[in-house]
Amino acid sequence: MFATIGRFAVRRRTWVFVAVILFVVLGGFWGSGAGGVLGGGAGLDHPHGESAQANRLLAGTLGRHVADVVVMYESDTMSVDDPRFRQQVEQAVARLPRDSYEWVESHYSTGSADFVSRDRHKTYVALQLPGAVEEEQGAVYDRILPLLDAPGLTERFGGLTAVGRQFNSISNRDLATAELLSFPLLIILLLVVFRSLVAAALPLAIAVLVAVGSLVVLRVVGGLVDLSTAAINVVVILGLGLATDYALLIVNRFREELAAGRVDEDGGVRPTTAGDAAARAPAIDNAAARATSAEGGAARATSAAVENAVVRAIATAGRTVAVSGITVAVTLGGLLVFPSRFLTSLAYAGVSVVLFAVISALTVLPALLRVAGHRIDALRVPLVGRRRTKPEGARWYRTAHAVMRRPVTVVLGITLALGALGTPLLGAVWSRPAEWALPAGTDSVIVTRQLAEEFPYDPTKVISTVVRMPGPAGTPEARAQLDAFAQRLGRIDGVERAAVTGTEGDLARITLGYSLSPYGQEIRDVVAKLRAEPPPPGATALFANRPAAIADMLAMIGDGLPWMLLITSLVTFVVLFLAFGSVTLPLKTVLTNLLSLSAAFGAMVLIFQDGFLSGLLGFTAPGFIDANMPVMIAAIAFGLAMDYEVFMLARIREHYLVSRDPVESVAVGVQHTARIVTAAALLLGVVVGAFVVTNVTVLKMIGVGLVVALVVDATIVRGLLVPASMRLLGPWAWWSPRPLARWWDRHGMPEPEQPAVPVATPLPVSEAGRRSR
Repeated sequence: MFATIGRFAVRRRTWVFVAVILFVVLGGFWGSGAGGVLGGGAGLDHPHGESAQANRLLAGTLGRHVADVVVMYESDTMSVDDPRFRQQVEQAVARLPRDSYEWVESHYSTGSADFVSRDRHKTYVALQLPGAVEEEQGAVYDRILPLLDAPGLTERFGGLTAVGRQFNSISNRDLATAELLSFPLLIILLLVVFRSLVAAALPLAIAVLVAVGSLVVLRVVGGLVDLSTAAINVVVILGLGLATDYALLIVNRFREELAAGRVDEDGGVRPTTAGDAAARAPAIDNAAARATSAEGGAARATSAAVENAVVRAIATAGRTVAVSGITVAVTLGGLLVFPSRFLTSLAYAGVSVVLFAVISALTVLPALLRVAGHRIDALRVPLVGRRRTKPEGARWYRTAHAVMRRPVTVVLGITLALGALGTPLLGAVWSRPAEWALPAGTDSVIVTRQLAEEFPYDPTKVISTVVRMPGPAGTPEARAQLDAFAQRLGRIDGVERAAVTGTEGDLARITLGYSLSPYGQEIRDVVAKLRAEPPPPGATALFANRPAAIADMLAMIGDGLPWMLLITSLVTFVVLFLAFGSVTLPLKTVLTNLLSLSAAFGAMVLIFQDGFLSGLLGFTAPGFIDANMPVMIAAIAFGLAMDYEVFMLARIREHYLVSRDPVESVAVGVQHTARIVTAAALLLGVVVGAFVVTNVTVLKMIGVGLVVALVVDATIVRGLLVPASMRLLGPWAWWSPRPLARWWDRHGMPEPEQPAVPVATPLPVSEAGRRSR
């Protein structure tokens, strides 16, 4: 099948190029509007959780009674008692349209000292915005932002809605910078890997095509489902990295096949030598005519050799790309078990972009390779370094043999080491991103600190309780029950204020104040105690706002994670079984991938929760970890680990089918793939590693987590753990029960039945050992 795809792309390359040009021009123009179809918010909360249900009830006439925006006004020369200070603040509030807020309060409208700082040079205006979801509130915030300017005063914007908008603005700017930084580095590394401008340009061309296609995909998908703004940049960068990986593998295999100079027996095209052409030509006395005929035959032979090299590269490496891409796509699709818009957005958009990258690599790249032909190594890039005197991969070949001589020691040692790196994960404190993830000079960070340090009350630290009574909530009897319930809630440690603040029909609102951080474990313990407190007889109570929403989000992730792991494991098993006909390889693969992920998550906790290397990376450790990031990183990193696993196993299997030597096949497979896997990991690491230079802490988490996972997987796992574990398994690595083996013979995805590329085998291990001594 894959040979047929490659042959079709080669022979219809003109139509392929026409389609690509039209797609890039039209798709690039249309896809540039992808940002307009996104929701506008991060979409991290659990849409079906208790807090979301409470918000929907409170969104009516009762109201949520929490400040979505806090506008801090400050003057170095005037106090809040100065008439000019008061005039500027009141004029700013007066400019707000009545439909832009549910309520607005200030020191001047309430007379409360809660709104005045200790030095009396600062005061704030608290607003609750209309709308039950963050997207609606964010749109209102954008509209009123310029109206709140007060000449002569310094104004800063805080509160949950302001945090979200500032987060989007800073992260979009930083990600654009990261892309500008990573793209030149990507070009340089491609030149180092291929040492040819032509060869390096091909993966880059596919990467650019996929980057354009990613925007088209996002706009299409965004028109069908509600996508998070966080999806667009992460998915575009993921598509860029995967496209580079896939193209790198296929281009490398094409160069090998072209250098081998073989003919595809089933390809229907047989290279013709100059002598063969002359023998078949009619007898012609003119020597020049015979020479021309011979040259034509040689040209046809060269053309056939290039075509067959492309077809075989797609039949082998293309098959690997398809298997890998399907696995990555379904792994990302496992995020659909989480109902939050952020994770479902990554699922829909990620699956679409990965499949687009696979299709581009299998169709557009063969056409480009056919055009490049023997010029694939043209425009050599002179790089400083000593000449290679050993066959390519010799060092990895010897390393694999060295590892396989002590497989038990290596497997146990690496397993214990990676397990130890993952132990900080046991002490992780999970939360969600907020102002703590932004740079220290951001408005919302400053306002949060000022409210905590200089004011007696923070209007954003509120837990709203909506109580549905069995009858009208405004009757004296119901009101007495509600007051008693509020008093019981107020006696819980961590709650500082509790009062019934409104009734409507059979609904009542109780407003609770607290001073703890809304993101730590302590406040979630308070929420658990609040929810455990029995409401009045026959009534139900629901709790909303930040602490309750975070508790619901963490419960959602905890409930969905086992299902995601189950789906990912099943997909891994099915895909690897279809590819290799083995039931033991999938089990080994899942276990080794989990080891590299545990090391990455342990590093994240150590760095971002405990503060290790925080000064070097330029952030302040908040003491907790965003729970969404490990889920996203797990989906991406597990898929990428499958990428490299399939790359390596395909070459090991290819040589095993020829030699039936499980030890030598592993060494040769590692020799052929270690360099390309390392290069692929390095290229993708540069793309995602650019996140580390951003100013948003959660983006740094993505960069650090993925880079650590890539480094561990591409070096320790692929270079050491895989050879050692394959040595322990021996022929059992390819074992399946007889019924499954028979089924695979009929329905599986076997390798093409063609001899492997000749291997430039290094000195025998025994000989190398004697020379080293």
